[in-house]
Amino acid sequence: MIGEEGRSVMEKYDTMIVGGGIAGLQAAIQLGRYEHRVLVIDAGYGRSTLCKSYHNLLGWPDGVSGEELRRLGRLQAEGVGVIFVKDEVVQAVNKGKPGDGFEMWGKSGKGYEARTLLLATGLLDRIPDLPKLKDCLGLTVYVCPDCDGYEIRDKQTIVMGSGDVGAGMALTLRMRTDKLTYVNHQQRAVKSELLSELKGKGITYIAEDIQEVIAEANGLFRGVVLANGKRIDAERGFIAFGGNEVKSDLARQLGAERMENRHILTDPRSKMTSVPFVWAAGDVGVHAEQVTIAMGEGAQAAIWINKVLLMLKEETKIHRVVIRS
Repeated sequence: MIGEEGRSVMEKYDTMIVGGGIAGLQAAIQLGRYEHRVLVIDAGYGRSTLCKSYHNLLGWPDGVSGEELRRLGRLQAEGVGVIFVKDEVVQAVNKGKPGDGFEMWGKSGKGYEARTLLLATGLLDRIPDLPKLKDCLGLTVYVCPDCDGYEIRDKQTIVMGSGDVGAGMALTLRMRTDKLTYVNHQQRAVKSELLSELKGKGITYIAEDIQEVIAEANGLFRGVVLANGKRIDAERGFIAFGGNEVKSDLARQLGAERMENRHILTDPRSKMTSVPFVWAAGDVGVHAEQVTIAMGEGAQAAIWINKVLLMLKEETKIHRVVIRS
């Protein structure tokens, strides 16, 4: 953190959005259109930056990458006056009673201040560092059965996962294809009832580490090579390793209520957390972890942030009138 001199010149905003992913960008666009002073603090890396193509979004029948969606969203937000800075926020400070505002401190040593705060910090999937795996994400290897189960219908598919989580994914995908193999990378224990269900539904089970992913230059998944040297061919892949990192530590610092899995609890109507004037939207909250839902929650939170900002500005105006009189 910087000293008191830095604090005195810290630029103040109406609202800060921590996270420049899909939820954060949608909120920024909405708040910018309300003509508030909006700052988005983004580390430049997140779940959406890894996805090479979203297939289930309205208006994008041929798919759109997370990077492109973020690029277009940032341009749209900047067009209505939203300010962006690249930084990773590591400390959150509540300045006092509701309305006093919040300070965010980044790894850069810089501080940022605003009257209201939206946490759109998302989560990161636990993905092993396997050669060529990330090149296929969103194109021929997927993480969400609701978003992309359609893409594997009747195709030879490998679930690359770990323990019960991977087994559960394979069973979920069975309705889409009967050509399924579950490779239990790291060979974590699988409950006997799940193993019986895998066998009963004709899903091949292999407990062996994956050495590498086989893929063509265009992100076309072709299978895996196991640690024992055996090659398994496939047309599509799914990953399910569990242990995803929910980026909610800032909420913890501010005292916001979280679930046992670290997702932030919010009011279903306003998306405000248990801390007044702190909102949360997107994958860091409690929901289905989908882009379309993140967009909706970003807009929903922004609408209620606007209501609070208008109230605060009116209170400030009245206070000034009282002082002058």
